[in-house]
Amino acid sequence: MTHEARAHQLRFGRFSQPQGVYLVTTVTLHRVAVFANFNAARQLVQVLHHPDVEARAHTLAHVVMPDHLHWLMQLVGSDSLSQCVQRMKSLSTKAVGPDLWQKGFHDRALRREDDLAEVARYVVSNPVRAGLVSKTGAYSHWDAIWV
Repeated sequence: MTHEARAHQLRFGRFSQPQGVYLVTTVTLHRVAVFANFNAARQLVQVLHHPDVEARAHTLAHVVMPDHLHWLMQLVGSDSLSQCVQRMKSLSTKAVGPDLWQKGFHDRALRREDDLAEVARYVVSNPVRAGLVSKTGAYSHWDAIWV
């Protein structure tokens, strides 16, 4: 079974909890490092703060890596997680350019016992673990409501 077929099957079992907190990862098409371009990365950050996205999700933390996005968010509207991510992808494709994202996304639902600050620190420290910078503050494309 191909990776795409497995990903498609996973979507059938996806459940969106109203007000649920999720760590979403989505990858650029063919893992092209689109967001190594400063302007493209900033456009994606702006999309995360677009009123259409904010009406669906409250961003708790994010980091834009060269070929993917990690987004810690809480659903706030009536849309499902899939609808919310699709809207973000649609707006960012309009802002950055066509053929931006691979189909689907990976998500992890956080539980009440999960430490949100710890997860946020994990998200924003991705550039350090990837060797892009030596400290989180040296990377331009992240934000968190608390770290």
